[in-house]
This record gives sequence, C-alpha cells and structure tokens, in this order.
Amino acid sequence: MIYGSCTKILPESPMDTPFPVKDGHDKHDSSGFLFVFITITLDMLAIGLIVPVLPNFLKEMTGGDVGEAAHMIGVFGFFWALMQFICMPIMGALSDQIGRKPILLISNFGQALANLLTAFAPGFWLLLLSRILSGAVSAVGSTANAYVADTEPKETRAQKFGMLGAAFGLGFILGPAVGGYLGRIDLHLPFFVAAGLCSLNGLFGLIMLKESLKPENRRPFRWNSANPVGSIQFIGSNPKILKLTLIRGLCDFAQVVYPATFVLYGFYRYGWESDVAGLTLGLVGLSSMIVQAGLVGPIIRRVGEVSTLILGLFLGALGYGLYAWAPNQYILWASVPIASLAGIYGAAIQSLLTRQIGPDEQGRLQGAVGAVQAATSMVGPIVFTAIFAWSIAPARDPNLPGLALSLAAFCLVVATAIAVASAREFRADQASAQN
Repeated sequence: MIYGSCTKILPESPMDTPFPVKDGHDKHDSSGFLFVFITITLDMLAIGLIVPVLPNFLKEMTGGDVGEAAHMIGVFGFFWALMQFICMPIMGALSDQIGRKPILLISNFGQALANLLTAFAPGFWLLLLSRILSGAVSAVGSTANAYVADTEPKETRAQKFGMLGAAFGLGFILGPAVGGYLGRIDLHLPFFVAAGLCSLNGLFGLIMLKESLKPENRRPFRWNSANPVGSIQFIGSNPKILKLTLIRGLCDFAQVVYPATFVLYGFYRYGWESDVAGLTLGLVGLSSMIVQAGLVGPIIRRVGEVSTLILGLFLGALGYGLYAWAPNQYILWASVPIASLAGIYGAAIQSLLTRQIGPDEQGRLQGAVGAVQAATSMVGPIVFTAIFAWSIAPARDPNLPGLALSLAAFCLVVATAIAVASAREFRADQASAQN
C-alpha cells in the first residue's frame, strides 16, 4: 500500500545484463513520463480517497462494530487484489503486443468509471462491484514499469522508478487528505473529483502520449504466458528473478497493513477521527514522496543497488516495529520518516529486475511480478484484518492492537535476511561480468 533528472548510477549494480537499451521511440520524452507519473498518482489517489472514508461508512453499516468493519474491509481488499492478480499478467503481456499507450488509457478511463460507480453506490454490492472494476483497471502498474524500461537506459532506470514511487507517495498524500475532508462534506464528493481527474488525464494521454514500444520489439500475446500460473512458472525459471520477486512479495504483503488496518488501529488505540487519519496517511505519503523523489538516486549512487535494497528493508522493519508498539500517537508520527525510508528498496529492486530480461519481455516480466504482488495483496487484507480483529476482541486480555503491524515488521525482517544472503551471489555475478 505508495517516480527528476536522470542521474547516472554507479556501475556497482550486481545485475548488469548484456542487452542494449534501444527499445523506446524517444528516450527523453518528458511528456510521456509525465503522463505515466500522473496515471500512477491518480491510481493511488483513487485508492487513498476511500481509505479514511470507508471505515466510518462501514462502521455505520455494522452499527459501530469495529471488528466487523475490519472484516468487511478485508473483503473489499481481497476482491480488489483478486482482480489485480488476474489482470496484471494479462495487461503486461498484452502491452508487449499492442504497446503501452492503449493499456495506460484503459486504466485512466476505467478508473473514472469505477469512481463514478462508487459515488452512486446505494449499498454493499454495487460498492463491491466498483472496487472490483477499480482493481482490474488499476493493474496498469506493470505497464507503467515497462514504459520506463522501454524509454530509460539501465543506468538511469532506478531514478525513474524512484520517481514513480514518488507518484505513489503523492497520491497517498492527496487521497487520504482530500478524502478525509471532502468526505465530511459529502461521502460521494471525493469520488466525483477522482473521476473527473482520471478522465482529464486520459484525454491528455489520448492526444499527447507517444507509444514507447517499437514494432520490432513486440511479441504475440499468448494466454499460456498471460495467465497467473504461467507467470509464476516464468518467474521460477530464473533463480535471480525468483529471489527478487520473493523479496518483493514479502514487502508488498507487509505494506497491505496500511490500507487494511492502519486507520482502524488509529481509531481504536488513539481515538482518531477521519480527518486525523487522513492527515496521518498524508504524512506517510509526504515522507514517502520525499524519499522516492529526493533520496533514491543519491543513495544508489553512493552505495549501489544491492546495499540500497538491504538498507531499505531494514529501516522498514524498524519503522513498522515502532508503529506496533508506539504508546501514543506522537511517537507513531515520529516513526513515520523511519518507516518511509523503506521506500528506497522499491526502485532498487525494480531496476535489478529489469536487468534480467530483454526488451521484448519487459511487459511480461512486470505483469508476472505484479501478479505475485496482487496475490500477496489478496491474502494480506484477510490476514491483517483477521489478526487485528482477534487482537482487540473483548475477551482478549491484554489487547494487542499492534499485532498486525508486528507481523508486517517480521515479513520485512525475513526479506532483509534473503537479500543479505543473496548479496554475495549478485556481487560475484557483477565481478565476473566485468572481468
């Protein structure tokens, strides 16, 4: 649950591959990257808008039962991620055949429709349908990453992936903050605003966006490689991609704790209202955006991609642990910058992944990784909300409201261990390639 100028990254990255980057039409098409940046921001905005509003809405539906509201949020999260799991590899593989632009446009106009359905939803089932549609058309992250891989040389990809991470942070700032305040005026208003912004960006892309994938780098669409099972087999065929995807999956699973239980945790433990919850999530997004936009490039240039990955995972584990046991909201707020520094791992791992495959399979790779991410996101809401509901049950003595956040911290500890164990292998591969 959250991408400057191109700066050369030191050639310490352990996964240099021999293929040249010559698969984009225009390596310096700033309008194209701007469109992708805005698309990712709006996707996150659409998610963030509902985060501070939905818990109170569902609490009303359940007569004020926080535990039951948590279970219902888990249902929404499960179906949203299920559609991601199904559609991510399809979108990625399809973008390798027809190009990136059509998929990105589908995302924008589809999100506009999903937000309108949410705004007009009279009850649970239409609200669930709108979240299902949102999950399907939000499966565009793989295509956005493939667009960057098309248009950026490997030396500058990590910085661009960092900028895309900043787009997630920006959306996470605007979404909860705007949703929290507009939701106090009218629960429907935030979704009308999101629908209008998505429509405007779609029109901008329709007119201005250039296709990034050259015809000679396209490959036929095949269902056996576009389904989730085929995608997992594809990941398993490359040991380095498998390790990186496992690390990424653990991190993505841990991040689900934010949309699944973070607001409910604040409601229960610190007595937050929706506006305080929105501002807190906005602080998380602001910190994340600063890290992604301003620190990723300098840190990678300083210590290399592998060390950046390990450092980010460690800081994330520390930050989540502080969240879990913060005795008051002020210590929790002070822990936000530490947890946000985990964001440096995302650009590093994306850059490492793109080095493992040729230009004609970037969409397939990103779709496969996205399917694993969606699978963890599908399981995560159910697991985290169930743990949270169990930990605050009236019969529980003592209550342990931070237990779900502790699990997220543990996942990042495991991911850190895998990265440390694999670092020597990656660096040995680099030394061999340079000799």
